[in-house]
Amino acid sequence: MRIVEVKTGTPYQVRIERGLLDSAGQEIMAVLGKTCKAAILSDQTVDALYGARVEASLKASGFDTCRYAIAPGEAHKTLADWQGMLEFLAQQRMTRSDCVVALGGGIPGDMAGFAAACYLRGIRFVQIPTTLLAMVDSSVGGKTGVNLSSGKNQLGAFYQPRLVLCDPDVLSTLPGETLADGVSESIKYGVLGETEVFGWFETADWREHTEELISRCIQAKATVVEADERDTGCRQFLNLGHTFGHAIEKNSNYGITHGHAVAIGMALAARLASQLGLCDPQTLPRLIATLKRNGLPTETAYTASQLTEAALSDKKRTGGTLTLVLPERIGQCRLHEVPVEQLEELMNLSLTDTAE
Repeated sequence: MRIVEVKTGTPYQVRIERGLLDSAGQEIMAVLGKTCKAAILSDQTVDALYGARVEASLKASGFDTCRYAIAPGEAHKTLADWQGMLEFLAQQRMTRSDCVVALGGGIPGDMAGFAAACYLRGIRFVQIPTTLLAMVDSSVGGKTGVNLSSGKNQLGAFYQPRLVLCDPDVLSTLPGETLADGVSESIKYGVLGETEVFGWFETADWREHTEELISRCIQAKATVVEADERDTGCRQFLNLGHTFGHAIEKNSNYGITHGHAVAIGMALAARLASQLGLCDPQTLPRLIATLKRNGLPTETAYTASQLTEAALSDKKRTGGTLTLVLPERIGQCRLHEVPVEQLEELMNLSLTDTAE
């Protein structure tokens, strides 16, 4: 078993091992110290695949269990669906000594974590991510939330789990497009500093390194989160591709998935850095080629005006400025603060064709 320690205000472990889904009850029991009622919150797709297995494991370890599933997809990452989770917890008479088990990808994981953060002003929760994207990124770091009509994840809380359990075996059931979403976030960590990881996607087969890939990405994120748990400083680097990506998601009414939007966002960030003379000549073509090699998009049909309008609602905006993450080379990025009045001009530059 690979273990990554996340040393935040509430420290916890991320445990990575094949077959871990069926020993989830034992793992959770070891961390919580005694049994309680465990509410498994998921989406309908994941619940049908894995809900009964996780519930059986919890029951075998002595937990009293219940399950609740929302409809799948970003369209259901809403206040109404989140309220349904909260009403379920209340109907089950969950107490502060009980726990929430978030089972699924980034959407149910974010929502279940936010429900745990708010119900009774906070009860314990455990993340069991079932997508590559959730394993390498969203299940770790304590960002929880839901979307508002004005933008993505605009309502939420920083709330750390007590434990994260990653079972790479579940990746075998993912559709190719969903797996590619996680590949995109993994490539992001390569651009930020994990150059060996980037190489697995650039010239090798990342599947030969699945467990190490998950571990390396989580460790990279944990290091940043430990230094800046509330996202006011260096944690902003993790937003590489996200300001552009979230704008693309919003304009598509979430028809373009998060990972695919982030891939386009990274390509736009690299094009902008190239236009501004901030990155070395090989950065842009290497990134574009690597994204394409892994079946990810690198362009958008949305205009600079459309992207700017969406980006102005970005939760990372501070007053009259927005911080973009721009690559200087593969393995090193910079934070580039821009006045919002210049944003559309920069969006235009990011959409400009360059030699790639």
